[in-house]
Amino acid sequence: MSAEKLSIVKAINASLRAALESDPKVLVMGEDVGKLGGVFRVTDGLQKDFGEDRVIDTPLAESGIVGTAIGLALRGYRPVVEIQFDGFVFPAYDQIVTQLAKMHARALGKIKLPVVIRIPYGGAIGAVEHHSESPEALFAHVAGLKVVSPSNASDAYWMLQQAIQSDDPVIYFEPKRRYHDKSEVDTEAIPGPLHTARTVRSGTDLTLAAYGPMVKTCLEAASAAAEEGRSLEVLDLRSMSPIDFDGIQASVERTRRLVVVHEAPVFLGTGAEIAARITERCFYHLEAPVLRVGGYHAPYPPSRLEDEYLPGLDRVLDAVDRALAY
Repeated sequence: MSAEKLSIVKAINASLRAALESDPKVLVMGEDVGKLGGVFRVTDGLQKDFGEDRVIDTPLAESGIVGTAIGLALRGYRPVVEIQFDGFVFPAYDQIVTQLAKMHARALGKIKLPVVIRIPYGGAIGAVEHHSESPEALFAHVAGLKVVSPSNASDAYWMLQQAIQSDDPVIYFEPKRRYHDKSEVDTEAIPGPLHTARTVRSGTDLTLAAYGPMVKTCLEAASAAAEEGRSLEVLDLRSMSPIDFDGIQASVERTRRLVVVHEAPVFLGTGAEIAARITERCFYHLEAPVLRVGGYHAPYPPSRLEDEYLPGLDRVLDAVDRALAY
């Protein structure tokens, strides 16, 4: 066993270090990832230890960063690209959805593009405009991309390892409000499949399904509900594309109620797809409609208002009350 308690930041750093050590074709690229170690210090020390040819400080040009990564992947490398903030990814959106996501199909399977794009996402850090977005549904909608998000340090380590080893492009969303949350990480454990949901708290009355930063909020909601005699199951979805519908269905067949929680706007969000699919699959098991909790269909507000915008404990518990009232 080589388990130790790490923050999500340290777990991602350790995962990148392990990948760089084990495969000379792995490269880390992005704005300020080298000498500075990233704005969140996620890549701290990597350039010093692996050199400027492996950990590459790029120009401030997201489209160029991803385009270069695509070219490197075509030459046999495994680039791990950092987008400095969620709202900065959109200059690269064209490269991601029209090139990176499509190349495998365009080449009839003959070309693989093992590119990982790391994106710190979500709010609650008091940031300015374009620094608190949750654009995961935009990428999950695109065939050819895998989209994942860890909620804890162990998953942060192992899901990044699995993403780097994947021959398909992976969008790896990092919950930056949880960067400094700590948990045990066993770097020798054999992980489960990358796209499998995981039950992090068992319950009998209702399932709370979430991913990334909202998993902790749902666990807090389950603890608060338990004080009132309600037993809530918390499911960490971990993957937004593909989604583990079998895992969600199994939970809902036990609890008969489902509330899906994410920071992103509810309108056309990941929760909408889950609600539709689970309603189809579990119609005769459900005792209440599938409810969704998330952000509002509005531009992300100034930081002084983000507590009103972001779903918190009260909004989750309100949805629980409404579902249990049926």
